[in-house]
Amino acid sequence: DHQIDGFFDYVVPPLEGFWWQDGVIGIDYSNKASFHWISVIRLPDFVTREDFEWAIKEATLKKKQDFSKVEFFTYDEGLCVQCMHIGPFDDEPKTVQMMHDFIEKNGYELNITDKRLHHEIYLSDARKISPDRLKTVIRHPIKVKEQ
Repeated sequence: DHQIDGFFDYVVPPLEGFWWQDGVIGIDYSNKASFHWISVIRLPDFVTREDFEWAIKEATLKKKQDFSKVEFFTYDEGLCVQCMHIGPFDDEPKTVQMMHDFIEKNGYELNITDKRLHHEIYLSDARKISPDRLKTVIRHPIKVKEQ
């Protein structure tokens, strides 16, 4: 019975993740145990905060689960570089190094901070395909290199 203004059928976008490590500039892949992360799913523009709150209440009642950690937020990434990584997650450092080489050659520098995070978009379902076929968009915040 809940009506959403401007609603239209849409395909649910892929799962995304923001990753960081306390006290680390960039990403230290050798210390995965220290990763912190947030999983996100992009919402269409017609979903308002009120619609979101309604959905949380409904899901809590119907599923009898705690959804209190679920948040509605907007994230403006700003200037970034991204690359499609194909293969196992453990091979991502090679792709990230290529991205960092690219930004260095083009007058930019990495700008991962406590507000601008390593971002991954999971185009494949790791439960359903072999690791060598996984497709993951890796996105890193950058800024113009200071002279």
